[in-house]
Amino acid sequence: MDSYLYPLVIYAKCHFYISVAKAVEILEAYEGTLEDDYPPDNERCEHGEMLLYKISLLEECGFLERALEELHKKEPKIVDKLVSKEQEVSLLVKLGRLEEGANHYKALLAMNPDNYRSILCLLRIPLDFLQGDKFCAAAANYIKPLLTKGVPSLFSDLSPLYDQPGKADILEQLILELEHSISGDGRYPDRTEKEPPSTLLWILFFLAQHYDRRGQYDIALSKIDEAIQHTPTVIDLYSVKSRILKHAGDLVAAASLADEARCMDLADRYINSESVKRMLQADQVALAEKIAVLFTKDGDQHNNLHDMQCMWYELASGESYFRQGDLGRALKKFLAVEKHYADITEDQFDFHSYCLRKMTLRAYVDMLRFQDRLHSHAYFHKAAAGAIRCYLKLYDSPLNSPAEVEDNTSKATQKKKMKKQRKAERAKKEAEEKNEGSSASGTSKSGKRHIKPVDPDPYGEKLLKTDDPLSEATKYLKLLQKNSSDSLETHLLSFEVNMRKQKILLAFQAVKQLLRLDADNPDSHCCLIKFFHKVSSMPAPVSDAEKLVWSVLEAERPSISQLHEKTLSEANKIFLGNHEDSLMHRAAVAEMLYTLDPTKKLEAVKIIEDSSNKIVPTNGALGSVMEWKLKDCIAVHKLLDNVLIDTDAALRWKVRCAEYFPYSIYFEGSRSSAVNNSLNNLDTETPLNGGANGPDIIQSGNAFTSNGKLEAFKNLKI
Repeated sequence: MDSYLYPLVIYAKCHFYISVAKAVEILEAYEGTLEDDYPPDNERCEHGEMLLYKISLLEECGFLERALEELHKKEPKIVDKLVSKEQEVSLLVKLGRLEEGANHYKALLAMNPDNYRSILCLLRIPLDFLQGDKFCAAAANYIKPLLTKGVPSLFSDLSPLYDQPGKADILEQLILELEHSISGDGRYPDRTEKEPPSTLLWILFFLAQHYDRRGQYDIALSKIDEAIQHTPTVIDLYSVKSRILKHAGDLVAAASLADEARCMDLADRYINSESVKRMLQADQVALAEKIAVLFTKDGDQHNNLHDMQCMWYELASGESYFRQGDLGRALKKFLAVEKHYADITEDQFDFHSYCLRKMTLRAYVDMLRFQDRLHSHAYFHKAAAGAIRCYLKLYDSPLNSPAEVEDNTSKATQKKKMKKQRKAERAKKEAEEKNEGSSASGTSKSGKRHIKPVDPDPYGEKLLKTDDPLSEATKYLKLLQKNSSDSLETHLLSFEVNMRKQKILLAFQAVKQLLRLDADNPDSHCCLIKFFHKVSSMPAPVSDAEKLVWSVLEAERPSISQLHEKTLSEANKIFLGNHEDSLMHRAAVAEMLYTLDPTKKLEAVKIIEDSSNKIVPTNGALGSVMEWKLKDCIAVHKLLDNVLIDTDAALRWKVRCAEYFPYSIYFEGSRSSAVNNSLNNLDTETPLNGGANGPDIIQSGNAFTSNGKLEAFKNLKI
């Protein structure tokens, strides 16, 4: 084994620091020193791993024919035959030898019938390329067996096809034909044998998700209710109905349905997590915490969630706290996720010598590449962006000093603050007592007691006492700029931070990056107008540094096509003319009109109110699809209410959107739980975040009359 170590280190370094081709040369030189009968039986596995690694390097260099030839030549010495076959198929497909590749995929499927990748390549991938009647025929052949078998993930598998024009309409027509045929005589249109009764259930299940994806929530709820009436014991139906209600805007009802699904199988961790996620989206944090810890170790609870690096939970909690204005706890959750990534970076050092010693070269290279892009992961991006927003909000609304509180705060506010402080101290004391009591039973085999640490800052108050929030935000911004430079959000945050820091050139750099990524994006337009409006209002430069900055901006402005020989107002009007059918573009133009000239507020409001919610052209058989999205309409309402400060216009917009989104709690739609009080056992006077008098669980067995016969589950013992 030791004979491998030195050359492995050399070509691994060459691979990453010189070139892939150089690594191949070193490998071949090393192979030239080996005997023909090499390796001995006790080193066959290690030698085969080295050969597979060399072939993968050749493939990476683009030497496909040579890699395939090498694979055929060295195949007898490769121990892992399955990986060898998979690599051969990959090479054949890249070389365009598709018939040979298809035959090899069939061979792989025979070796492992449950290998999803092989099934996907043979049946699913052609759906990405076929069009028209050929697509319809191939989709029918792919879908029918899976509906008969009852595969819940079928829609998730096909959902990427919805991004291709026309394919969603074809799928809708196909599934509706199958539904009509199965409902009539229990058979598929081209078959004589009858389908099992569950086939209709999974057709309805698919259709509910289809109409949910298209924004036709009434039809989606009708289909899922029909499925629940057909078979009320399938948990997936309640989870999907919860998802539909979430998309429709009724987050409280969605949390209730998710909890209903959870209660049907208390041993399912995934359903439990889904329920927790819905509760956090509805800002029911206290209730979500109680449900989340059901699957943690007794006595450790939230610390255990942190130790398990449960990042989705921490992100969802942080976002909920941020929505509720609790910046301390929001920051605490976001920074906990950042800490996980620091731990991952540190832990990877343990694997370097291990991977080289065990000869797992391909896995080792994958780990190194993963480490290079670790901080570009979506979870880190969300955590860093969330932390930056917290610091921006803290900078815009800084905490008052104790002296200011004493001078400016009323006695009632002081009393409330003291009550909250006493409650926090009491909670801390109870936690310490609980930890002391549980530590007596928390002993290891050696007899040592494990004393669980008490969080010294459960509410994140110390995090809020930073002297320079923008400096803290900049630390995370630099990580985003390094690892997520192609994200629009990264440069939007950069613009906000640097404008507040008066770093004009850095803010301008962010504007240029936004225009590079998406010049037509409403946020890019807003940043462009805001930046040059701010620059125009600045005093004349005095120092040499200021004059240099000014000269750079004067030299760069003509190169921006949106502003070439135009005033900011003219550029704003042209942007409106180019995107007059888009709600969010009209909102951006209205906001910039008000920014440039506050006396034109009524004109800005009119630009928004003149927007029309058009029907998206489709060939769907049922209903129509409207263009506006719920989140966009909520953003426009907040713009009218908080930026343009027009209460009457905001109220008119709310009434208008309540008709488009009848299930939306935000707009108090006629079918939302906020209006109908459909959650019978949820006290409407209780804060969503729970509390001392908050409900222990959401009781919603009778919440929806269309949920099927749920009474039978009331007395189930699990």
